[in-house]
Amino acid sequence: MARGCLCCLKYMMFIFNLIFWLCGCGLLGVGIWLSVSQGSFATFSPSFPSLSAANMVIAIGAIVMVTGFLGCLGAIKENKCLLLSFFIVLLIILLAEVILLILFFVYTDKVRENAKQDLKDGLALYNSENNIGLRNAWNIIQAEWKCCGVIGYTDWHEALKDKVVPDRCCQEHYQNCGRNSTNMFWNRGCFEKVEEWLDDNKYLLGTIGMVILVVEVGEFVRNNSFLFFPALCLLPTLKTIKRL
Repeated sequence: MARGCLCCLKYMMFIFNLIFWLCGCGLLGVGIWLSVSQGSFATFSPSFPSLSAANMVIAIGAIVMVTGFLGCLGAIKENKCLLLSFFIVLLIILLAEVILLILFFVYTDKVRENAKQDLKDGLALYNSENNIGLRNAWNIIQAEWKCCGVIGYTDWHEALKDKVVPDRCCQEHYQNCGRNSTNMFWNRGCFEKVEEWLDDNKYLLGTIGMVILVVEVGEFVRNNSFLFFPALCLLPTLKTIKRL
């Protein structure tokens, strides 16, 4: 019975972490594709040029891959050292998420203002040759969200040092429409649009966040039990021996 319990737990842990590892591979692949095809895609912030969508996806994918690999190998080899490393990585990730969440809520206003200013500073990079990814990102966002600039279309006047805006700011889009000051541009800034979207979807995002947190805690508890579960599995056997 004890051997059956351990075997079942081992393969459950292996399968779960294999799926975890495959997800990491997928994220890493998407990140590399973004990096190769779009350059510094969505590098909005000049203060943190490495903080692009591609680099973030690559980093998350790599962490998930390493975590899943440690869990898979530790489970199949029944190696306590690998499992302990796996638990430590999971614990660090969990604590980091909680700390970041607390800091975000404590400094919400400061983070909001700094992010807004940094995004405005980043508009100046729109026409630079080595920032195709940033240009594509702004064009997509402004076209899809029907917004212009960070606060409003005048942000582009300050950033580009001219009374022009990107063509995607035009309500009626055509080539070089952004150079015609008589055209109608989207009045609302993209920062306001994003805030509005986050507010509209806060319950959905909160639910997703809670599910991720519960999965991580469940994974930590389940995998941590691999070190202590043998004793639980042996309890019925020990009780039987004691009765005899």
